[in-house]
Amino acid sequence: MPPLTPYNRDLPYAYAAGLFPALEALRRAPERVRRVLVSPRLGGGEGAQTLLSLCGRHGIRVEEADRLLRRISGKDNCFAAAVFDKKFERPDPGRSHLALVNPMDPGNLGTVLRTALGLGFPDAVLVRPCADPFEPQAVRAGMGAVLSMNVSEYAGFDEYREAYPGHRILPFMLDGARPLSEAAGERGGPFCLVFGNEGSGLPPAFARFGAVKIEQSGKVDSLNLAAAAAIGLYAFRQI
Repeated sequence: MPPLTPYNRDLPYAYAAGLFPALEALRRAPERVRRVLVSPRLGGGEGAQTLLSLCGRHGIRVEEADRLLRRISGKDNCFAAAVFDKKFERPDPGRSHLALVNPMDPGNLGTVLRTALGLGFPDAVLVRPCADPFEPQAVRAGMGAVLSMNVSEYAGFDEYREAYPGHRILPFMLDGARPLSEAAGERGGPFCLVFGNEGSGLPPAFARFGAVKIEQSGKVDSLNLAAAAAIGLYAFRQI
């Protein structure tokens, strides 16, 4: 393997930076972990012992790389990272999906992916331009959820629609025609929950699918992406 470099989108590998994200990578997809980086300051606590035990069990190389850990994380207190192979997977046609149109904040993206996985949505569609789901901040915010999901990117939402024409589209919009409490009661067949950009939301054209709105008190302008997605995913949870 060539020398490791700070993360960029063109690399075939990514970093689960932090002790607990690294542990999640080893638990979720050990076959994709190339090596584990540790700091000499890692210590001998329970988490560190589990990390080293998992590496030994799966034959994964461990090496000290304190300087690289600081460059990867931008922090002085990052004591471990798993280096894992990136993999995009198309959504399962038999399941319901989550779609995020132009999400740009990696922390928000990671949080939403973690919520989706926890509520029974292991298939996530990203419409470009978008944040990188394998950027270390996104991986850390999602606690490695991306390693247990089918995550894919599309140049436009129409490309996704052509691939999955049978999925019912449920776009979440501020001026949605149907309250979430009503829409969530409609079942039958696979569907796709669609959320927009953190600042601009979804383009008006999505209203043609029959928009859904989250009922609010009117005392705030809107909910942020992570909060809105959590509410919508819970209402339609697949667990």
